[in-house]
Amino acid sequence: MPRYVALLRGINVGGHRVKMDHLRSLFGDMGFDDVATFIASGNVIFSTPSEDPSELECAIEKHLHGAVGYEVATFVRTPEELLDTIDIRGDEANDPDHSVYVTFTQSAPADTVRNVLVALESGNDRFEFHGREVYWLICGKLSASPLFKGNDVAKVMKSVPHTARNITSLQKLLAKLGPE
Repeated sequence: MPRYVALLRGINVGGHRVKMDHLRSLFGDMGFDDVATFIASGNVIFSTPSEDPSELECAIEKHLHGAVGYEVATFVRTPEELLDTIDIRGDEANDPDHSVYVTFTQSAPADTVRNVLVALESGNDRFEFHGREVYWLICGKLSASPLFKGNDVAKVMKSVPHTARNITSLQKLLAKLGPE
């Protein structure tokens, strides 16, 4: 049975709180098997016979909205897709001089969004685009980035449903998935 990872946006921020055991039960209520969560930031691993990630995204969003009372943007990836995402910049995960954040979207960001992000680039911040993922490469820590301090990236991405994860967290999530 296919395995998936659902990356949820805003599940435990902004006054919204969902305990991980409750989140696992919500996924179980949808008929998903082998449900596991990874850290309390909305990473859910599950199995289902479905082979349509877009359909899964819609179904999960609808179910969670009804259950928790607010919209939860959902981004479903296969283990292979997650591995490909990590392979692009995973070598920088242990580099103390750099930070890598991956922003997941449901479709490739529009050229207008890409152009605005590229216009924000500096000696500290750079962006790369690979399919539905945007890589934010930062010299140093996220908190030291002028774009983070000014909330600039969040402002650009506001019109695009998305969620972001640190590359190190993604590596740990992939390890939790285990061998295929």
